[in-house]
Amino acid sequence: MTTAEHEIAGDLRLQMRRLGQSARAAAAILARTDPAAKTLALKQAAVSLRARGGEILAANARDTAAASKLGLSGALIDRLSLNAERIEVMAAGLETIAALDDPVGAVIAEWQRPNGLTIQRVRVPLGVIGIIYESRPNVTADAGALCLKSGNAVILRGGSEAVHSNAAIHDCLLAGIRAAGLPEAAIQRVPTQDREAVGILLRDMAEFIDVIVPRGGKRLIERVQKDARVPVMGHLEGICHTYIHAAADLGMARRVTLNAKMRRTGICGATETVLVDRAVADTHLGPIVTDLLDAGCEVRGDERTQQCDARVKAAQAEDWGNEFLDAIAAVRVVDGLDAALEHIRRYGSGHTDAIITADALAADRFLTELDSAILMHNASTQYADGGEFGLGAEIGIATGRVHARGPVGAEQLTTYKYVVRGSGQTRP
Repeated sequence: MTTAEHEIAGDLRLQMRRLGQSARAAAAILARTDPAAKTLALKQAAVSLRARGGEILAANARDTAAASKLGLSGALIDRLSLNAERIEVMAAGLETIAALDDPVGAVIAEWQRPNGLTIQRVRVPLGVIGIIYESRPNVTADAGALCLKSGNAVILRGGSEAVHSNAAIHDCLLAGIRAAGLPEAAIQRVPTQDREAVGILLRDMAEFIDVIVPRGGKRLIERVQKDARVPVMGHLEGICHTYIHAAADLGMARRVTLNAKMRRTGICGATETVLVDRAVADTHLGPIVTDLLDAGCEVRGDERTQQCDARVKAAQAEDWGNEFLDAIAAVRVVDGLDAALEHIRRYGSGHTDAIITADALAADRFLTELDSAILMHNASTQYADGGEFGLGAEIGIATGRVHARGPVGAEQLTTYKYVVRGSGQTRP
């Protein structure tokens, strides 16, 4: 490395550490901030989003044009793209988060010991959260708002493909923060797209960062889990399944499956593999496959599925357990519920899996015996979303088993402490 390169790297490390120092100071203030101030900040940020919609769309147009020149897939460009409706969804999401009960200071449990001590378990913020994400600029609004609501300072590092969109949305969040008199360092954005900034965030800022939340593709998640020197709250791929059980209503199965795959193909809750019970393959498989094909979905199927339509391509081994994030679905016929469960355990990622059935006992087995973060009965996997769960928004879907699972909202961005009150007790 040349002297000039050393100087640049050193300056970047200094910039990142200043972000961390500012975030730590802001977190101390947010931990004791009145809920009304946080509510005001979020409501004013929503006002700013709507008022600056034209600026945000212009910034987003720059990003999508650059993405098209780079040859990004249609699914990735869809994740990146904003329109008036999506901006309104962001603004409404901020208002929903603002209206939620403030989690900080909530008493989770309380009990009294025989010696007279009263013990409470009380929610507190995690502290400073680093969020690394790709493609979807709405994450800037969702993540910033949820961290603020939960009393956490946040450092955002979005992908280079959305740099202009993220900056425009971040400006709206800052407008809300200023209006409420809160520290601007409550929501900071890494000011460079230098990839080394991510390395510094992961490796060299443990004294400032309490947890890292990655939201993106498999390569990003793997890098974060490999390099992070602080706890990671992340999700693996969204390899979601929809299983059509022997007792599935055909009309429901067709509607739900088509929505689960094709509503938005680039989100982590999109169904990637459809499993059809052999007992209803003669009646259900063909219509479901035809619906997908006619909607523009490429179907990669096993031998039985290929018999339904000449347009079906032969599935390869790697198609089972693949997160396509595109208009592609793997379809397989399975020999009953046990075989469906075995397939999902083998190829799933523990994100979201659904069963379509009128058999309550079969549904109970599916919901009980699988251990995915989200399990659904007679509903589209596309409901795997914090907003749909009533959380206002989400930072992501956590698929691990430590701390949070499923949609990560404001409450999931808190931990707890114990508060013990006595009247002079001493321990014998």
